[in-house]
Amino acid sequence: RGKAFEQATFRQLGNCEMQDQLAGLRYLKKRSYVDSTRMGLFGWSFGGFMTCSIMTRHPGVFKAAVAGGPVIDWSYYEVMFTERYMDTPVTNPKGYADNNVLNYVGDLQGKLLLIHGTSDPVVVWQNSIMFLKAAVDKKKQVDYFVYPGHEHNVTGKDRVHLYTKVTDYFLQNL
Repeated sequence: RGKAFEQATFRQLGNCEMQDQLAGLRYLKKRSYVDSTRMGLFGWSFGGFMTCSIMTRHPGVFKAAVAGGPVIDWSYYEVMFTERYMDTPVTNPKGYADNNVLNYVGDLQGKLLLIHGTSDPVVVWQNSIMFLKAAVDKKKQVDYFVYPGHEHNVTGKDRVHLYTKVTDYFLQNL
């Protein structure tokens, strides 16, 4: 696909990807078998970032969402990945600010469940804590669940619990 395709997200993680997901959503809404009033979104890690971004930057599109281990502020994510795509906060302050989910929490609509492992070394727990603090400050209700002792991926017997929780959340809110 070439360099232009690969670098479409350079210095602005989230923008092109959201447009791509929203284009897919517009397609789905045209299908007769899709109930567009009961749309849900689920993502983990970068997918959690995308979930929180869409719920706050495109409010009202989804009725409910679940974001696991979400990147909220790219300056809190691992340097190797972030700086490859975003440069540094010093060289790309606009990119970091534009794609910091904290800037959009006040626009949240719909039900949102955040999930995080308490020992996550990849997307540090601080990301979810900052989002929760911003939600409280903006008077936005957010549901939250932690997996004590789990790192970035919830594994073992607790993974069944995780997917039951996600399924139940959608059954209750869609």
